[in-house]
Amino acid sequence: MADKKEGKTTGRVPVKKKDKKVEKKVEKKVEKKVEKEPEKEKKLEQGAATTGGGAATAGGGAATAGGGAATAGGGAATAGGGAATAGGGAAVGAAVGAAVGAAEMQEANGEKAMDIVDENGEFQLEPIELPPFEIIAGERIDPFFFKFQFRNVEYSSGRNKTFLCFLVDAQGGESRNARGYLEDEHMCERHAEEAFFQQVLPQHDPAARYLVTWYVSSSPCTSCAAKLAEVLRARASLRLVIYCSRVFLFEEPDIQEGLRILAAAGGKLRMMKPSDFVYVWDTFVENEGETFTPWDDCQDNYEYYEERLSDILQ
Repeated sequence: MADKKEGKTTGRVPVKKKDKKVEKKVEKKVEKKVEKEPEKEKKLEQGAATTGGGAATAGGGAATAGGGAATAGGGAATAGGGAATAGGGAAVGAAVGAAVGAAEMQEANGEKAMDIVDENGEFQLEPIELPPFEIIAGERIDPFFFKFQFRNVEYSSGRNKTFLCFLVDAQGGESRNARGYLEDEHMCERHAEEAFFQQVLPQHDPAARYLVTWYVSSSPCTSCAAKLAEVLRARASLRLVIYCSRVFLFEEPDIQEGLRILAAAGGKLRMMKPSDFVYVWDTFVENEGETFTPWDDCQDNYEYYEERLSDILQ
């Protein structure tokens, strides 16, 4: 009997059957929920897209009000496809609209409008013409430029300018004294040496005597040396003394010949001593009351260049 009861008891498995049913029902419900969720997401995406479209339309209207670029604003919003992108499209559309509006105003005023926006609604940069290299004139040099450009190093890498500090002492006639500096680029058509006689001392009074003193960051090139020789021959009452920080390309034969021609015409060429650098700092540099201490190798470099110049002129 006990075995039968146990068998009966063992044969009854209602709980397990119910568990299976419950599991099936739960699985079905979960599946239904999972199936419903993508449908809800689709509906939400459609709603967001619709909202984005409305915002895009508003962005296009803002662009039209800004400057008549509804197409640019609408195009940017349509590419977005969402509320956030539509907002960005409205901002871009407004900016483009303002630019186009400015162009329309130029045309209305009879001016030639610039090509700001191309056919795709993208900004186009107008080509800008850079000014040509020019001669800069002033009274005092920036201290950084002085310390870099006038340093009497052997290899002047990166120093593509010539700084010329000048003093003009005119005696007699109607001429006046002058002081200042000129700055050029090596790619200029005119170098600072030539520009001096065109901008500072273009006229020559034969009745006056001129003592012109230069302090230059580099000695004259071949072309400038030849032009200076011509000036000295034409103006007999002018004396020119040139103090150089460095000798420009002193190993080149044509440079050497040019310096010899200049010296033969009466030009006095000297190398700058440490005391000359201090004088230029005090006289021609915006030093703001600061004192200048020459570089550690300033004396050695002066002696080096003095020997090179002496070899050229002998």
